[in-house]
Amino acid sequence: MPPLVLYIIAGFVIMLLLIYFFQEKLIFKPEVLKQDFQFKYDLPFKELYFEVKAGVRINALHFFREKPLGLILYLHGNTRSIKGWARYAKDFYRYGYDVVLVDYRGFGKSTGKKSEKEMLADIQFVYESLLKDYAEHHLIVYGRSMGSGFAAKIASDNHPRYLILDAPYYNFTSVVKRFLPILPLSLVLRYHLRTDKWIRHINCHSYIIHGTKDWLIPIRHSEKLQLISPSKITLIRIHGGGHNNLPLFDEYHNFLRDILKY
Repeated sequence: MPPLVLYIIAGFVIMLLLIYFFQEKLIFKPEVLKQDFQFKYDLPFKELYFEVKAGVRINALHFFREKPLGLILYLHGNTRSIKGWARYAKDFYRYGYDVVLVDYRGFGKSTGKKSEKEMLADIQFVYESLLKDYAEHHLIVYGRSMGSGFAAKIASDNHPRYLILDAPYYNFTSVVKRFLPILPLSLVLRYHLRTDKWIRHINCHSYIIHGTKDWLIPIRHSEKLQLISPSKITLIRIHGGGHNNLPLFDEYHNFLRDILKY
């Protein structure tokens, strides 16, 4: 075999190994907060800690009302921390809902080593903890971008009132394949987040909201998800919306108003 071919093969193998062992750094872009960081917001809130197990502590913010109509469990995207994502709490709070925003392992003040299995288990632990204070039929799971996979899994294993997916992916592998089409992802990717698999087992009605000009996760992902169960999944298209700007559109807020006011 010519030396050039051997070099190409060796380089390809090294690239696969790097992706396998360092993919968390490529997938997750967290903002890490000091444990003594003080959150400050205009809405009434309290900080929550969920002690999942030794070495794993999940941090969350709980924006609360005196007599809430229900609770929104908000699972955010792959960047920042709840420090920044908390600004979206007002979009639900205004309609009389409590909001809990959760930071995944390694985000904000949350601790623990990341893996898909463990991170999903963390969210399930949080969900079960919240059920001690809220009736499940008043609990809505909201997943944004990367969080949509976690949200779909939780909704499939439980019985929330609604599931709302904001700019979701069909599955995580399909997102990565779009940018790295030549890689054998089944061998190197440790995060698959099978939204397409889990959404088949969800009993509540699911709402998907997606911008028609989303370049990061194109709307065809949501269209394929909606086709899995057309009678139980409603797709709301935000015309002209991108991946990160849906709250700038009146249609987004009209959608939230229409499903939260009842």
